[in-house]
Amino acid sequence: MTQPTQIRIKRSEGSDHSIPLPSYATPGAAGADLRANFTAELRQGIDLQPGARALIPTGLILEIPAGWEVQVRPRSGLALKHGIGLVNAPGTIDSDYRGMLGVILINLGDQTFHVAHGDRIAQMVAAPAPQVTFLEVGQVDATPRGAGGFGSTGAG
Repeated sequence: MTQPTQIRIKRSEGSDHSIPLPSYATPGAAGADLRANFTAELRQGIDLQPGARALIPTGLILEIPAGWEVQVRPRSGLALKHGIGLVNAPGTIDSDYRGMLGVILINLGDQTFHVAHGDRIAQMVAAPAPQVTFLEVGQVDATPRGAGGFGSTGAG
């Protein structure tokens, strides 16, 4: 399956239209940057205390093609420098969802982190997501690994 040529985007009501749409930072980037887009009453941003989490609005409503999903992933720089991650990484946005895209940030660091209006807060990756048929059977084929899991293939 090839990459969709377009994901249509609508700005949510009250969002700041001067905030850029998702974009790739480099020609080889897999993820497009998502930015915080607060409504007028929160344009000063928010402070995320250590251990706290918050739903950060992007101001975007996506029209994802059928058979695709958008995965929302953390930004490595925020994780390394500030301990900022995503609670449900990667988050999945289904092709039939038409609500505003929000990013659930968590502060795993030891300092308060300020999320400013327009900050790059996460990245999104478009990925194929075909639906399959589930078939109940009495037995599944054996493999050399078998039921080994949770570290069974070696340390780390």
